[in-house]
Amino acid sequence: MAREDEDLEPRNRKPKPKDLTGMSVEELRDYVADMRAEIARAEDTIKAKQSHASAAALFFKK
Repeated sequence: MAREDEDLEPRNRKPKPKDLTGMSVEELRDYVADMRAEIARAEDTIKAKQSHASAAALFFKK
């Protein structure tokens, strides 16, 4: 059975950065706004997970 090149690459590798050269200024601004919204969503998820972990630690500490 022949191996595919994909089989040799790591499964969790980071995606390549998006090529921004072909984007207009307005598209770039929209892209930045989308990225900021995604960062805020990730930070909210982190806070929620930390809150759950703290609550669980307090519960099991008793």
